[in-house]
Amino acid sequence: QLQLVESGGGLVQPGGSLRLSCAASGFTLADYAIGWFRQAPGKEREGVSCISSRGGTTKYADFVEGRFTLSRDNAKNTAFLQMNSLKPEDTAIYYCVTDLSGACLEGGVVAATARRWGQGTQVTVAS
Repeated sequence: QLQLVESGGGLVQPGGSLRLSCAASGFTLADYAIGWFRQAPGKEREGVSCISSRGGTTKYADFVEGRFTLSRDNAKNTAFLQMNSLKPEDTAIYYCVTDLSGACLEGGVVAATARRWGQGTQVTVAS
């Protein structure tokens, strides 16, 4: 079964950190671009970050402002999003996404050739 499973979300205070993980099963993650989208209540889904299939390119949305770092461990078939200096406006459901094209678009968006989505993990930043 082909799937992506996210973990690592939770409640954190402003200024805190979280590390999201996305584990792939049933396919070889190294062949895919992988990244994250997020969707806050009442807002459209937006790209956060993307790393290309061979790790040569990593792109981020402007709102990241150097606070997040996306990485991949192809040996573990897993990607990680390290989020530091979190703000209340980062509160959203975060979705892991892969695309077979292997490409990343501007703004940290995973290309939309044939996306595969995880189920999402909730991140809440509040005092």
